[in-house]
Amino acid sequence: MSTVRWLVTAGLVALLGAAPSPSPTPEPPPPQPPPVLDKADVDRAVGRLDATVTDLMKRTGVPGVSVAVVYEDKVVVVKGYGVREVGKAARVDADTVFQLASVSKPIASTIVAGAVGVEGWQRPVAPELPEFRLKDPWVSSHVTVADLFSHRSGLPDHAGDLLEDLGYDQEYILSHLRYESLAPFRASYAYTNFGLTAAAEAVAAEKNVPWEKLAEDTLYKPAGMNDTSSRFEDFAANPDRAHGHVKMPDGTWKPRYVRDPDAQSPAGGVSSSARDMAVWLRLQLANGELDGRRIVAEDALTLTHHPEAVASPPRAPAGRTGFYGLGWNVSYDDEGRLRLSHTGAFALGAHTNVTMLPGEQLGIVVLTNGAPAGVADAVALDFFDVAQTGEPSRDWLPLVNALYEQEADAGKSTTDFAKTPADATPAKAAGAYTGTYANDYYGRLTVAEENGGLVLRLGPEPQTYRLTHYDGDTFSFPTRGENAVGPTGVTFSPDGKTVRVEYLDQEGLGTFTRTG
Repeated sequence: MSTVRWLVTAGLVALLGAAPSPSPTPEPPPPQPPPVLDKADVDRAVGRLDATVTDLMKRTGVPGVSVAVVYEDKVVVVKGYGVREVGKAARVDADTVFQLASVSKPIASTIVAGAVGVEGWQRPVAPELPEFRLKDPWVSSHVTVADLFSHRSGLPDHAGDLLEDLGYDQEYILSHLRYESLAPFRASYAYTNFGLTAAAEAVAAEKNVPWEKLAEDTLYKPAGMNDTSSRFEDFAANPDRAHGHVKMPDGTWKPRYVRDPDAQSPAGGVSSSARDMAVWLRLQLANGELDGRRIVAEDALTLTHHPEAVASPPRAPAGRTGFYGLGWNVSYDDEGRLRLSHTGAFALGAHTNVTMLPGEQLGIVVLTNGAPAGVADAVALDFFDVAQTGEPSRDWLPLVNALYEQEADAGKSTTDFAKTPADATPAKAAGAYTGTYANDYYGRLTVAEENGGLVLRLGPEPQTYRLTHYDGDTFSFPTRGENAVGPTGVTFSPDGKTVRVEYLDQEGLGTFTRTG
């Protein structure tokens, strides 16, 4: 499921607003309407927060939540709910650090804006990142930081994520994206963690520092965000951290997995607390200033809020259009009011949301330590409903959660590998399948006989999967990792020269050729 493709990119934008048509070099957005919310409106929404969060946690079982609200440059709420880890007493508080998942992207765009200003967004990444190449040499030499931050490079959806699941590092992944087919450059949209990561790394390379240090020097230290980091090791070492949880088949939540997102640090690797995120919200809503100090140039930060690509075209004449800016979902409400948002989600145990109405000087961030169940988004949607109209327009949780469930189901195999066909053909002898196979993109695959059955090994430090026979030359194994899709098929060609791994073949790259 990765960082949950639909909602993270365009789904909430499509629900929340429409925008004018963008272009590769967009015009500034129209002047914003005067504010219509007052303190009483915000107080009303704030007053409902406790009940909303408590209710959603009870309905879903999500163990821990932390929330911050900023209004007119003041932190009006910063609070934790629930526990950091199921079965332990430690409570979530305002300083508990959570993995942000894709809410890292608007933070990364803030860092880039601070590091390179306006002009730096239009620099090609090739001179600074020679290992990063795309299939079309012309696109490779022309793709800019802005192109990659707005997901209009032509790379396919979530390109490179499966390589990360298999254990490949950032250098390998960025150097192998050249095998991915490209959609039309600057005329198509597909959400790519490693495209954005390449752009951020190119900026860091130009500054001759690692990305993690650039983040510290440009944003975290100047803003006093002392509990925020772009390194997994800092999150793991923090004693006040929220452990990721997944929902088990019996409905309980357990901290089963550890998600190390360092390979895609700019796109998904930030960890932070509600208190620190409130500081960042203040900076965003104050156009780059914080307590009278200029942290990020206003024009460079404002540029990140412009629509750059159509992320979700309207599905009906009156439907909403979703847009993506530079690390932000961008939309406009019925009054033409700018709304910026981003969702973050790890299937292995994190779900976050940030939403802002810059014209109203109002923003909220919601951090949770559970795999996406709709809570983070539903809290934000309910909050803005109540602030703007006095009451929630609907019960958001079923709608949002249904979208996550739909996304989770989308990648599953259409074959039910649990049911062997009644007329199944027996497999050949094990020796017909064992051996070594190679793939330019995914590297080496080996099949070996072990403990009376076959095992498949993939990745740089090979991950081992036990194969279960299905029918003839087709086997299956249960996938693992952030992008797991349940059982997937493994089909050997009749002559034994190739093997195709179904879930790795979404872009036609999943066939391995025997080498020994």
